[in-house]
Amino acid sequence: MDLARSPLARPFPDLPGIAGVTCRVANARYKDWDRADLTFVELAEGTSVAGLFTKSACASTEVEMGRKQVPASGARALIVNAGNSNAFTGYRGREAIEQIVGQVSAHLGCEPAQVFVSSTGVIGVPLPKDKACAGVEAALKSEPASWEAATHAIGTTDTFPKAATTSALVGGKTVTLVGIIKGSGMIAPDMATMLGYIFTDAAVESQFLQELLARANAETFSCITVDGDTSTSDTVLAFATGKAGGTPLASYDDDGADAFAAALTDLCRQLAQLVVRDGEGASKFIEIAVTGAASNESAHRIGLAIANSPLVKTAIAGGDANWGRIVMAVGKAGEPADRDRLSIGFGGTWAAKDGQPLPDYDEAPVAEYLKGDEVRIEIDLGLGSGRATVWTCDLTHGYIDINADYRS
Repeated sequence: MDLARSPLARPFPDLPGIAGVTCRVANARYKDWDRADLTFVELAEGTSVAGLFTKSACASTEVEMGRKQVPASGARALIVNAGNSNAFTGYRGREAIEQIVGQVSAHLGCEPAQVFVSSTGVIGVPLPKDKACAGVEAALKSEPASWEAATHAIGTTDTFPKAATTSALVGGKTVTLVGIIKGSGMIAPDMATMLGYIFTDAAVESQFLQELLARANAETFSCITVDGDTSTSDTVLAFATGKAGGTPLASYDDDGADAFAAALTDLCRQLAQLVVRDGEGASKFIEIAVTGAASNESAHRIGLAIANSPLVKTAIAGGDANWGRIVMAVGKAGEPADRDRLSIGFGGTWAAKDGQPLPDYDEAPVAEYLKGDEVRIEIDLGLGSGRATVWTCDLTHGYIDINADYRS
């Protein structure tokens, strides 16, 4: 299935190398395509790892294993399979992953628990052990690959490779962070979304890295949605090689911890928004800013109710300034709201204030604004100080075309 590049795509950034991280790719031929679909990332000894995973009750073997592995020190490898999620595959799926872990750990001379595996693609088809074995063997022998090659290799319905970089000053040293990510459909915030991998040369203790990643996730990956559906395989892993030197960060009291936390959150935000920009069939990037809610948590839930509404998403797709649909979404969210205090705007132009349409509201400039490919919706509930921002995309016929033909 050949997919047109998203009109919201961003060019691939110039990414620096991360000391202690080496990427390799191979073609395991999990699907009938002529492209790399297996990624092997070798990590230096002593690398710390943290991770977040889907809350799906039907999670893959890879997710179940990952949940037990993090946080930890001593991660040595990451394998990512694309084209087959290996979810809902029982003992056969587990055997395939155990085989991969055994191959890689034997090659590196490390413990099996130091090898992390992710898979993405069609649900309900066991990962073919013969293809996995050959693919891993080829990857272990291949030449180092670029970040862009690795990012292409982890994709499925992605129309462009998604990556970002940031840096921070920690203990007088500049540390670098690089993130690569895949995802465009089956995207909804439920303790992480899609497959995302973050690498840094900073020295960070694993427990603190887990805390930092969880906080960053709450403001980024858990604030995006494409279609309201949570995958069986969603994973975000962060690896810190410590090759920049210095005393490992262990708490917010350490020199540079705040700067590193800010850089990590910024990186996650960039990656999260790139996923939305590649939402299946998307033509518009939508930011929903909720203020005046009873709490931040309430604002977050209201924002997601709006972002997941097919009626809101199709209205934006059609450039229809139908703010009544936003009223509907606020009202159905199950959160405190007062009709007579509610205000709604588009791109800085208020359409309704305190529960009523503005008498001088002119829809023409708003309709013109909605023709653009980036849309901001503002909601003020007038109840308290709670606020949140979430990101989504519009819903077009392209989403139907992609998902009706996904397995062919």
